[in-house]
Amino acid sequence: MAKAEWFNDDGFWGQFAPIIFDDRRWKEVPMVADGITALARISLYPLVEGETIVQTTPRCLDLCCGFGRIALELARRGFLVTGVDITESYLEAGRDDAREEELDVLFIKRDVREFCERGAYDIALNCYISFGYFEDSADDLCLVKNAYDSLKDGGDFFMETLGKEIAARDFTRGEWFQRAGCYVLTSYHIVDSWGALQNTWRLFDKNGQIAEKTFVQRLYSAVELRALVLQAGFKSVEIYGDWDQSPYDENAEKLIAVGRK
Repeated sequence: MAKAEWFNDDGFWGQFAPIIFDDRRWKEVPMVADGITALARISLYPLVEGETIVQTTPRCLDLCCGFGRIALELARRGFLVTGVDITESYLEAGRDDAREEELDVLFIKRDVREFCERGAYDIALNCYISFGYFEDSADDLCLVKNAYDSLKDGGDFFMETLGKEIAARDFTRGEWFQRAGCYVLTSYHIVDSWGALQNTWRLFDKNGQIAEKTFVQRLYSAVELRALVLQAGFKSVEIYGDWDQSPYDENAEKLIAVGRK
């Protein structure tokens, strides 16, 4: 039997949810959605064709959607959204929020390496550094290829990840911090000559209990990520340093790639 990959651990996602999705991550949601809608260049207003008013409802695919932070916000803005993730507790929380707000979001439990709906979506997303964790690097291309195949002609794919350049610029061996009533000790190690970054997180809660997880994230430079997206079939790729379309330079906060089909 093949060894389960580290992210197939619902216990980890439950224990570390308040740390990963802290207040800052929820507050940034409108800014991320603003950036996506601006870059997507999709009109959410009715179109007039002759004497006929055509109501547009663009479709969005959110890969590794988690709780549906971005999926729910885009649904509030008029998108018809499908969110795909493997963590059932996160998906159920997203479903509860969608029902409460009467939003049109479909949350599906599937491995993103297996999910594809050909030509169904106007935009696809993979946000908040949820890329590069598969043990086999070929699976990274598989995710991007599934996004490509799921898009309509002219559709856009948005990736937000930790750029190799940013990881090197901001590297630290480890740190202590307090968040969501817990203390967290992190340590980091460079793997394969900056090919990846090993992360170890130790969580100490108010009762003194300890949870620990070690995982490795494959790192891509902007040039390497552009090459991967082009290899998946996209005709062009734009690179940005944040959702405000600032350049990916020495001041970049994120590595954002936009693939145009």
